[in-house]
Amino acid sequence: MKFRPLYDRVLVERTESESKTSGGIIIPDTAKEKPMEGSVIAVGPGTKSEKTGEVVQLQVKAGDRILFGKWSGTEIKIDGKDYIVIKESDIMGIFG
Repeated sequence: MKFRPLYDRVLVERTESESKTSGGIIIPDTAKEKPMEGSVIAVGPGTKSEKTGEVVQLQVKAGDRILFGKWSGTEIKIDGKDYIVIKESDIMGIFG
């Protein structure tokens, strides 16, 4: 199934967090925190500028690794895979 976000929304796949601490302790799935890092899968076309009425493109693109807020977005499942749909304003930065 294809999914295309609308406006300034971004489809993100979370990166897997480490299952082991630096000391070697294995963390069970129930105790893991959801990572705040992910890779961009798809982006919307952007939003209209209030001043000019032109579409303002998003600053992220498919393939970017991003950092986003802990409680940002809406979790969805597409073809059995977990994704999160967030607004561009919830993205804190892009890893270079």
